[in-house]
Amino acid sequence: MRVPLRWLGESVDLPDDVSLEHVHAALVSVGFEEEAVHTFDLTGPVVVGRVLERVPEPQKNGKTINWCQVDVGEAEPRGIVCGAHNFDVGDLVVVTLPGAVLPGPFPIAARKTYGHVSDGMIASARELGLGDEHDGILRFADLGMDPEVGADAIALLGLDDAAVEINVTPDRGYAMSMRGVAREYAHATGATFSDPVDRVLPRTGDGFAVTIDDAAPIRGRVGSSTFVTRVVRGIDASRPTPAWMVARLSLAGVRSISLPVDITNYVMFELGQPLHGYDLGTLQGGLTVRRAAAGERLTTLDDVERTLDAEDLVIADGDGAVGLAGVMGGARTEITAATTDVLIEAAGFDQVSIARTARRHKLPSEASRRFERGVDPLVAQAAANRAVELLVDLAGGTPDALGSTLVDESPRPTVTMRLDRAAGLIGVEYTDAEVLDTLRAIGATVIVDGDRVAVTPPSWRPDLVDDVSLVEEIARIVGYDRIPSVLPVAPPGRGLTRHQQARRRVSAALAAAGLTEVVTAPFVSAATAAAFPGIDLAGGPSVVLANALDSAQDHLRRSGLPALVDVARRNLSRGLVDVALYETSRVFLPEPGVELGTVEVPVGAQRPTAETLTALDAALPPQPFHVSALLVGNAVLKQPGTAVEPFGIADALDVARTVAWAVGVDLTVAQTSHPSLHPGRAASLLVGDVVVGVAGELLPERTADADLPRVVAVVEMDLDALVAAAPELVDVSAIVSYPAATQDLSLVVDVSVPAGDVLTEVRAGAGDLLEYARLVDDYRGAGVDEGQKSLTFALRFRATDRTLTAAEASEARDGAVRRAGERFGATLRD
Repeated sequence: MRVPLRWLGESVDLPDDVSLEHVHAALVSVGFEEEAVHTFDLTGPVVVGRVLERVPEPQKNGKTINWCQVDVGEAEPRGIVCGAHNFDVGDLVVVTLPGAVLPGPFPIAARKTYGHVSDGMIASARELGLGDEHDGILRFADLGMDPEVGADAIALLGLDDAAVEINVTPDRGYAMSMRGVAREYAHATGATFSDPVDRVLPRTGDGFAVTIDDAAPIRGRVGSSTFVTRVVRGIDASRPTPAWMVARLSLAGVRSISLPVDITNYVMFELGQPLHGYDLGTLQGGLTVRRAAAGERLTTLDDVERTLDAEDLVIADGDGAVGLAGVMGGARTEITAATTDVLIEAAGFDQVSIARTARRHKLPSEASRRFERGVDPLVAQAAANRAVELLVDLAGGTPDALGSTLVDESPRPTVTMRLDRAAGLIGVEYTDAEVLDTLRAIGATVIVDGDRVAVTPPSWRPDLVDDVSLVEEIARIVGYDRIPSVLPVAPPGRGLTRHQQARRRVSAALAAAGLTEVVTAPFVSAATAAAFPGIDLAGGPSVVLANALDSAQDHLRRSGLPALVDVARRNLSRGLVDVALYETSRVFLPEPGVELGTVEVPVGAQRPTAETLTALDAALPPQPFHVSALLVGNAVLKQPGTAVEPFGIADALDVARTVAWAVGVDLTVAQTSHPSLHPGRAASLLVGDVVVGVAGELLPERTADADLPRVVAVVEMDLDALVAAAPELVDVSAIVSYPAATQDLSLVVDVSVPAGDVLTEVRAGAGDLLEYARLVDDYRGAGVDEGQKSLTFALRFRATDRTLTAAEASEARDGAVRRAGERFGATLRD
């Protein structure tokens, strides 16, 4: 909500030296978040000038300029070049003199152009920041003004005003108006508040037929209970909107359209009640508020023909719908320059209905934003009467007795609370006087009965429904600074879950290893979902979204790799060619043959039951956490004395081992095949006999489709399965000071035997003295028989209580040889 200061000052006393910072600070103190400030970014001198002479001068390029002599209140007129043609001798115009700065910024200086020295500029409305109109220069006659030559045009046009912008939360719709913000400023500063409603002359209207036809209200909520109409005849809709109104609307964020429309917008910002004006001559009979017929069509003011929903609330006359209630009017009854008789509508509509209609038709408006937050039902008459006043004063109209008055005057429910309730909830000692004064200040009616009070909230505060909401108002108005800043003591036995701790350890370990974490969206295309089935080697069904944000990406991912591929492609296209990425995210894995359930969910304000929530949980597919990583480019960059080392499957396996180490499990690697990975460069990752992930290099066709280099190393692991396999407690070994004994072991086995399986048997056979074992070479060539390979392992032995002898280390190594020989027929290489 943008709040022009001068407009605000009409309803509350502002200091003479008021500043934007002061108003923002005051509103922040009562709970309105500061957003921005808005000014016209205009500095003078900008003055009123009278055109004394205009000489058209055709140019070689076919354009005609005007060489003008303009009186700006100085001893001599100024010569100014102007390209516009919508003015003549004698017209009063806005002249920006050298030294002025227009929005942009656009500094003005005397400059030579078209053979003349132009000593200033005659300005248009857009150049001044007053609107989008740029067809010609701004004439004071078009604004209905006759100022003195040389007068300050900035002050005359209201361009010296400024506005603060605040964030209004959905429960405080009353603050979407100058009336509401002025009241809040008064709460914050103690300034005197003057309700603009009290300044509106009362009027009545009768004889215009209005019917509320909502026999089958949606969710038990009637679409409308307030509907006020007033009629003004004989207006001149072509009259210009006064400059002060254009300036205020511009600062409020609304462009000037026409005088009748500007008046309805002005009253909406002033009082918070949206209005709509109809050309009375186009209406057929009275108005009816009803639900739309299924498939009914309406052309709205933006010239878009819309197909209506049976839930939409519409305003209709005898010929059909003439507007989407509370959202946008219809084109058939639009006020035009030829309109003379106007019907003003000020109504109240159901918040949920208006919100759903605005979202359904993707048609947010200033009116719908207010209705969906709640509008004071008792302000409708004042707003309609205020619009009548302005149409009479500015458009030359005559008020008519025709109209209607249907107002919901149902009393607000009374809330009973103890006087010490606020102190009990907030933890601050509030006096009885502070509690009572605050409740009365917000407009509530208060009846004291001993230590209890009966509070009737004001009509503009539909959010005050219980004692808790009243206590919140007490804390807000008295001051949040009264509430002490005390950190609560964390209750024992709580903290991160085991799974959360594991996820954090994994993320920290991968970041420490040099990978960069990314966060991506879970949506993929059908083709991508099929191309990346995830860890499940057999693939499976994917979840298809019924209402996808993007129809081209209407599946939920089974793997985290597609998103990493997209991120890598985006980075490579921007010159970042060495990339190592990881993400911990959920994937969606519906079980084959299991149909996802369908659950009817209540709409609107109705809360789902516990049974509905349970059914919703049961209908969801399994959503395990996966950790995915992608490596492309060079792991080691070229430098003097060091060759380039590109990322490959070995680096992917290192990432997998880092994840396993962070979780606290032993990982086994076995060769496999996978539809997304290169044959011969794909590995299954196992904990015991359970497959917990895959690693390898992407298929070349996958990398080619993504415009990536041929070799892209990837790994994906089921973090839930890893955590489930991890021990509850991780044993921390003491640091051993005794030296280690190292030996290399080369075993010859059949090429079909996975190296990871041999490594497992070596570890088992070496016994408790083995501290570390790693595959360091896989050789196939001269000296090794055809169909066999030589696997070399680096072994490290250590005892915790003594220095090992060479014989002890050799005995442990021999145990590893025997175990590998028994299992795979492995022999020592000569």
